[in-house]
Amino acid sequence: MQLLKRPGLAVLLLILFSPLHAADLVLPDLQGKDRSLAEFSGKWVIVNFWATWCPPCIDEMPELELFHEKHKDRDAVVVGVNMEDISLEQLKVFLEDMFISYPILLAPSDGRTTLGRIPALPTTLLISPQGELVARHVGTVTAEMIEKMIEQRTSIRQ
Repeated sequence: MQLLKRPGLAVLLLILFSPLHAADLVLPDLQGKDRSLAEFSGKWVIVNFWATWCPPCIDEMPELELFHEKHKDRDAVVVGVNMEDISLEQLKVFLEDMFISYPILLAPSDGRTTLGRIPALPTTLLISPQGELVARHVGTVTAEMIEKMIEQRTSIRQ
């Protein structure tokens, strides 16, 4: 087989097609404490990358808050990841004004994460209860879209 003659290619394909584990993402929260997505093991985790200067990001925040409030005590949580250089004070005021209650983590503004490069904002990742990255959506999302993404992935696993 050709892949066996090119072990580098075989390793690359294995990496590309192996599920990424969300537990590998560790970022500081607004208090400077490192947080890991592994904390949410057993639940669906919606990881939303955003910035305050991004109008589509701001447009989807009420939908993310709605989804988070509906699911946080049962089966899913939203985790926001801010991708900009902004003072913590400005960011906290912005979040208060938007009535955001879901956890917010801070990432480098260069778009690089352990879950891959974030090509544009907003970008939303869906992490399964087993900690695997199962979907990526670039652009705005609604609570209904998230519900459907989870429903599709749940029916595939059964």
